[in-house]
Amino acid sequence: MAQSFRFGTVGAPITTPKKPGGSVGAILHTRSLGLGAFELGWVQSVRVKVETCAAIREAAIESDILLSVHAPYFFNLNATDEEWPKSRQRLMDAAHYGSLAGATEIIFHPGSYFEMPAAEVLKVAIPRLADCVRELRAAGNPVTLRPETMGKSAMLGSLDDTLAMSLAIEGVQPCVDFAHLHARPGDGTMNTYEEWARALEGLGKPHGGRWLREMSCHLSGIEYGPKGEKNHLPLAESDLDLDAIFRALKDFGCAGRILIESPAMEEDALLAQRKWAEIAGEQD
Repeated sequence: MAQSFRFGTVGAPITTPKKPGGSVGAILHTRSLGLGAFELGWVQSVRVKVETCAAIREAAIESDILLSVHAPYFFNLNATDEEWPKSRQRLMDAAHYGSLAGATEIIFHPGSYFEMPAAEVLKVAIPRLADCVRELRAAGNPVTLRPETMGKSAMLGSLDDTLAMSLAIEGVQPCVDFAHLHARPGDGTMNTYEEWARALEGLGKPHGGRWLREMSCHLSGIEYGPKGEKNHLPLAESDLDLDAIFRALKDFGCAGRILIESPAMEEDALLAQRKWAEIAGEQD
């Protein structure tokens, strides 16, 4: 039985052999581990050759690995007018080379509120993001841009923020980071079945529930304080209730991919994959 969710890591699994190395080696090792997805961690900058992209695409197709890209951290939809062109280019480069490499999803951190109200920031962010999508489509680039839900309350990236961007722009969908959503309130909430069910209900309303069947998610343990996220942790060292998340995903008929950002990487990806198979009743 094929699993409704593919699991993998953000960045090369820790146990990836040195040869052939690089993204191709990480993809081949991901398949050997029994995982089905991989996120290219281009988080500092996009420095990849067209030839390398072709090799990554070929390896992913041959290995049946679904690819996504994590765009550079240094991106901000709420950047000043002076800073915006350079910031924008980082996302566009990730989308261009990511598509060449066979990635279908481009994950990005939306930016900062700079102490402005979310509604005011979205008035700037949404037109800028829409312009990025228009340019990509004009170039024949079909990638989905996914603003990630963020773990700190000062950051643009509440679930409502990502929903607002996605509802306004065709070709944009949320990247649901469960650990970030748990950490963001800073008080241990967003950790029960009922809370996740409410979130998924909101995600399921647009487009006949299509977003629930095409989810792209991040998952890890998390340490947090009053202002939200502090550090990612292995799942076993966190208070995140994985059973509650997976039961809600099952009950809402969700599918897609779940990428692990835990320091334990492939160990937690395999743990999560087993747990999902158990809860969803999808064991072979």
